[in-house]
Amino acid sequence: MRVLVAEDEKGLADIIGTGLRKARMAVDVVYDGDAALERAMTNEYDVIVLDRDLPEIHGDDVCRRLMEAQVPARIIMLTAAGDLWSKVEGLSLGSDDYLAKPFDFPELVARIRALARRVPTRLQPVLQMAGITLDPAYHEVHRNGRYVALSPKEFTVLEVFMRSGGSVVSVEDLLEKAWDENVDYFTNSVRVTVATLRKKLGPPPVIQTVIGAGYRLVDPGHGAPSGSG
Repeated sequence: MRVLVAEDEKGLADIIGTGLRKARMAVDVVYDGDAALERAMTNEYDVIVLDRDLPEIHGDDVCRRLMEAQVPARIIMLTAAGDLWSKVEGLSLGSDDYLAKPFDFPELVARIRALARRVPTRLQPVLQMAGITLDPAYHEVHRNGRYVALSPKEFTVLEVFMRSGGSVVSVEDLLEKAWDENVDYFTNSVRVTVATLRKKLGPPPVIQTVIGAGYRLVDPGHGAPSGSG
């Protein structure tokens, strides 16, 4: 699951980001509305945690513009105002949930996960390739009818491969789409994750290594070559 946190209180924003990463989410953190809008418009997020009182561009305006652009990410607003009218006003802007400060962190995590499950299936069609069926809405993967239990990171990497339609996906693309902004680009985590994913998907292998370029998903049933490494 990929989450954008937009909060102008840097200390709080960093605490939220660290906590969500420990909850096995990929997280990007920004501190003003202008950066929030730019990130949300150019990246794919499952959930956006949006502080209402952002500088540069107010959180209300960020939410309104995201709605106008039909950005599919779910939005949970954070605010110091917890009265009923403020909640109604925030929800009327198009946010999916509203959480008043201070809040218990486990509640924020639970709300984020609940929102991610509510992403409409029509916006996330079931993907099928090489005998693999991946359901983004329910985070389920099957291969030839067999359920495959994947970690959130493995699921996201497989989703990137399947959305590529068999095209080569570079390591840089995987890091950008499946890891958060704090990733070390010299890490071997991509190789390790791909190796584990191959093992869990089982034979015949469907993830091919393209030397010097990256990886791609191939269909053994159509005579495509399989790789390793």
